[in-house]
Amino acid sequence: MDKENLKAEIRRMCKEKNAVVMAHYYTLSDVQDVADFVGDSLALARKAAETDADIIVMCGVHFMAETCKLLSPEKKVIVPDMNAGCSLADSCPADELRRWKESHPGYTIVQYVNTTAATKALTDVVVTSGNAKKVIDQLPSDAKILFGPDYNLGSYINSVTGRNMELWNGGCHVHERFTESAIDSLKTEYPDAIVMAHLECKAAVLDKADVKGSTADMIKYAKANPGKRYIVATEAGIMHELKRTCPSTEFIPVPVEGSCNECENMKLSTLEKIYSALKNESPEVSVPADIAVDAVKPIRRMLELS
Repeated sequence: MDKENLKAEIRRMCKEKNAVVMAHYYTLSDVQDVADFVGDSLALARKAAETDADIIVMCGVHFMAETCKLLSPEKKVIVPDMNAGCSLADSCPADELRRWKESHPGYTIVQYVNTTAATKALTDVVVTSGNAKKVIDQLPSDAKILFGPDYNLGSYINSVTGRNMELWNGGCHVHERFTESAIDSLKTEYPDAIVMAHLECKAAVLDKADVKGSTADMIKYAKANPGKRYIVATEAGIMHELKRTCPSTEFIPVPVEGSCNECENMKLSTLEKIYSALKNESPEVSVPADIAVDAVKPIRRMLELS
């Protein structure tokens, strides 16, 4: 089946089965084009809580599908590829977080949304790159906080809030690859360009950025300031949405020497796999009830605070 027929069949089955396809900005362009909703982690979580669909097809990585299931336990949540994991989520296993937590009694546990359900179950409140500052600002000023797993995000939030959160040493294998030297080279070639960087990047990279934020923050800024030239330090999948919404604007992705500025897990969702997942209503994501009862609490707390 060719691409256009696949898209048509996916849309037909969505209507027939009362299903919605949700996709992250980092997924393949074809996947974003066929989705009912495209967004960052915060937007996807909100949509999962609001949708009246019977089936959610989550195109992204596994923790995003778990989040959908936690917020909509009565719905069937399926994924195109069960192997779509997340290096950041993998960097903070639940048993290791439990030991860290037990060694810091009285601390508030704040976890980035890029974590497994089992890790969320040990957490007081979840944050995304788009709302982390807002959520942290609402915690008591004297609160002692353990933040994980993304060290770069936590370090940035410490710097803009004046907090002294203790940080887990985790990171995204894509955003860790961006360097200040690569940005310097592009700025030499394009001195008028505005540099945008995701908060998962290292501090040295963020220091070079004019715009620092989540994927949604970058898209919002570019839409409000069209017709300019941007150097973009985040996963390359965002370029599709940037070019779609800002066709008169030039976007230059920051290259990664000897590697790729793409997340291979985000690219595992394809039209063929979406078609198969909808047709067979599998693979289905589930969260054990004893984990789900605690894991949903920090997510709902995040939604309340943001």
